[in-house]
Amino acid sequence: MHPPFTPLPLYSLTPLLPYPSTPMGTLYITQDNAFIGKIDERLQVRANKQTLLDVPMIKVDGVVVLGRATISPAALIELLERKIPLSFLTGTGRFLGRLEPPLTKNIFVRSAQWRAIGESPQALHVVRGFIRGKLKNYRHTLMRVQRETTDQNSESLSKLVQGITRLEQAIHPINTTDKIESLRGLEGAGSAAYFGCFQQLIRAEEFSFTTRQRRPPTDPINSLLSFGYSLLRHDIESAINIVGFDPYLGYLHTERYGRPSLALDVMEEFRPLVVDAVVLAAINRRSLTPADFTVEPLSQAVSLSDEGRRTFLRLYEQKKQSRFKHPVMGKQCTYQEAFEIQSRLLAKYLMGETEQYPPLVLK
Repeated sequence: MHPPFTPLPLYSLTPLLPYPSTPMGTLYITQDNAFIGKIDERLQVRANKQTLLDVPMIKVDGVVVLGRATISPAALIELLERKIPLSFLTGTGRFLGRLEPPLTKNIFVRSAQWRAIGESPQALHVVRGFIRGKLKNYRHTLMRVQRETTDQNSESLSKLVQGITRLEQAIHPINTTDKIESLRGLEGAGSAAYFGCFQQLIRAEEFSFTTRQRRPPTDPINSLLSFGYSLLRHDIESAINIVGFDPYLGYLHTERYGRPSLALDVMEEFRPLVVDAVVLAAINRRSLTPADFTVEPLSQAVSLSDEGRRTFLRLYEQKKQSRFKHPVMGKQCTYQEAFEIQSRLLAKYLMGETEQYPPLVLK
């Protein structure tokens, strides 16, 4: 029987930008009716009179509860004092809410963020960056699969070529487009091109993908994508809070009550790099099979089984801790660190300390 949580990875943070030096990780709690408590300087999770987890608080940088769990007042206070965010999701990954300490005292970051609101040159620049990063990472994903396709006359290869061409057509006018609404149109066209040939990225015959379906996801691939994006939102929102941003004021995503628009903005370039990569690896390497999914009879919504969810959480956490050379910093970092790096680069640009915001683009 697998434990109902993902073990915390221990890793050292590379001092590319101001970072805390403590090894950290995200704790995912999937056991319904679990109790989260605090014993001295440790976080403890219990269920059915058994201790499921006992870990030093210093090793935790985030807690995500999927389903139903109870948390003690002492544990809540400790999380707040240590500035550790606590997110609540349904068992299928739908975001419910979040508890976190007040915004950081860095009013200068938020002041610069608010000054750039609307159709300002700064807002236009960062929206171009978010979209360029996302669409270029989409293109590189398709091009990598194109290079690996051996049958040069296959229908699959033809669709990949068409998707890459459509992505390039969406990328080309980004720098000369001077309206944010028009840039949103380019983002939509590029995303449609990418997901239009997403099926060509899937090698497992048991799975298929037709179109992006969010509410509710009605097939396993859409279920995984939606679940992964919910996890990514938790991580990105944590990073931008650390830097000092107001997560609800964005530039690409319009303002809407209760929506962390800036977190969704910063997420864009990471979607293909983290979540899509985990989904494709889980399916293509048979880490997940059709048996790991369930269908809700009335809505036909598809979701992961308890075992499948634990597998996906483990793969997602492993991906976050995998290392790569950051193209701007020129040093090795993890994706977990990159969330904060990109947030700090965005802050530096908005505060006038750098001339541009460089999106994270990896080949």
